[in-house]
Amino acid sequence: MNGGMSDERLVFCKKLQKELPGLTRQPYKNELGARIFNEISKEAWGMWLKDSVKYINTYRIDTTSKQGQDFLLKQVAIYFGFEEGNLAETAFVPAEK
Repeated sequence: MNGGMSDERLVFCKKLQKELPGLTRQPYKNELGARIFNEISKEAWGMWLKDSVKYINTYRIDTTSKQGQDFLLKQVAIYFGFEEGNLAETAFVPAEK
């Protein structure tokens, strides 16, 4: 191991399909948060954070409201493949790979 990196927790990232450094703490205090902590890398979480801004802006989500939080939790679950379903449309549509 190279110096100082050995304290990083590795996870097999469900989104990126490879072993990568995990998050330092659970993003939510619920079962979904625990799954993200255990199955999603820091890199994939960063991708979600960037993408989530598009949902918040497109739908003018109040992230302090229960409805806003529920909407985002559902989107994050679909984004990482924990739930079946389609992500909400945003004004930004990434090119198909």
